[in-house]
Amino acid sequence: MARLSLVAIGLLLATTLGMAAPATVPHLDLTRYAGQWYEIARFPNRFQNKCTGDVIADYALRPDGRITVINRCATRDGSITEAAGIARLADPKGSPARLKVRFAPGFLSFIPQVWGDYWVIGLAEDYRYAVVGSPDLDYLWILSRTPQMTAADYGTARQVAAANGFDVSRLVDTPQPRATTGR
Repeated sequence: MARLSLVAIGLLLATTLGMAAPATVPHLDLTRYAGQWYEIARFPNRFQNKCTGDVIADYALRPDGRITVINRCATRDGSITEAAGIARLADPKGSPARLKVRFAPGFLSFIPQVWGDYWVIGLAEDYRYAVVGSPDLDYLWILSRTPQMTAADYGTARQVAAANGFDVSRLVDTPQPRATTGR
């Protein structure tokens, strides 16, 4: 019985310790972070199911302190689809690396469930790439200022994600053919 209790306590501790939230970057300058980002890789998710490539996110600071978010991607038929959203600090007194993003209509913004977590957990010193995830480890994106990343940067981004508890084997690469061909 004592042995069973010790095993149960060990499993509980391992589960609890394994559920630690990812660490966000210690400093994020939202002015430098604003602009265009290319998605290099992501965890598959339901709201990007129709995206086949050419995924680009544009972030623009607003006078009210929020961020306008425009996400674009190519679909199977070659058309471009767009989703417009808004981001805000998760905690007005907290880190700017912890944001909440909403793509639902504004009149629903009072509902907490329409806001998704957007945590910057990795960032190159010169802001050339970023690693973004959610505290529940369900969502992960690797973003770059250019359509491709160097192998070294991509490796570092994957290491950051893995060190924060993300299963990087779930990452799928995002093709960026339009950006590289100029179409």
